[in-house]
Amino acid sequence: MSEIASNAELNCQGLNCPLPILKTKKAVDGMQAGEVLKVTATDPGSVNDMPSWAKRTGNELIEHSEQGGVHTFYIRKK
Repeated sequence: MSEIASNAELNCQGLNCPLPILKTKKAVDGMQAGEVLKVTATDPGSVNDMPSWAKRTGNELIEHSEQGGVHTFYIRKK
């Protein structure tokens, strides 16, 4: 698993849809363009939700990885 430099981290482990997306949106809204948010989530639905949310909002999903049931997403604010 690579370590991408992030400006902020958001732990959504143990939260189910739609909370990881709602918390991600709130965190990204408070960031500057170009900054990167690292999100960790255990909700299997986040695998589909995060890419579709990023695409819908115009933000960039840089990377997604999974280790031991924990999904890690890196999202760059556009």
